[in-house]
Amino acid sequence: MKMMLWVLILSFGFQVARAEDSETGSLNSHLESLRPLLGKTWKGAFKISTPEKPVVDVMRWERALNGQAVRVLHSLNDGAYGGETIFRWDEAKSSVTYHYFTTAGFMTTGTLSNADGKTVTHEVVSGTSQGISEVKSTSSILPNGNYHITTEYLKNGEWEPGRDVIYEPDAAAKVVFK
Repeated sequence: MKMMLWVLILSFGFQVARAEDSETGSLNSHLESLRPLLGKTWKGAFKISTPEKPVVDVMRWERALNGQAVRVLHSLNDGAYGGETIFRWDEAKSSVTYHYFTTAGFMTTGTLSNADGKTVTHEVVSGTSQGISEVKSTSSILPNGNYHITTEYLKNGEWEPGRDVIYEPDAAAKVVFK
């Protein structure tokens, strides 16, 4: 009985330490703008979402590779679609770069910059993604602590509005892959 209690205590301690490390561990200085997102699971409904046709995204942000990268896992509608992104500092490009891999089989590569308290990304799509060849996004932490992302897609040579989502921290939400 005592052994079981110690195993539970140690297990809980390791989980707390791992969660704290995700938020407070060392991080490459070029990735510091992402720190407020780390160690959290975020959930948001697309503005186009309706009760009949919900579009809900869940994202989990984590410190990765001893703080040399940030990893994001996300899934839409309980695994109908999802992806994984790795952000890192690219010394040769003097920029934060990232790769996004999807369950739909395409991927993107992009760059991230910060301006006026907002994060701006630009990525190029490889593979097939319904005619979308580039994506731009702007995101920020809102005064109430929520996270807002808007995107634009370059499709058939013209920019068009993409997603518009306000995410709230949701510790109970789970990223799902099928």
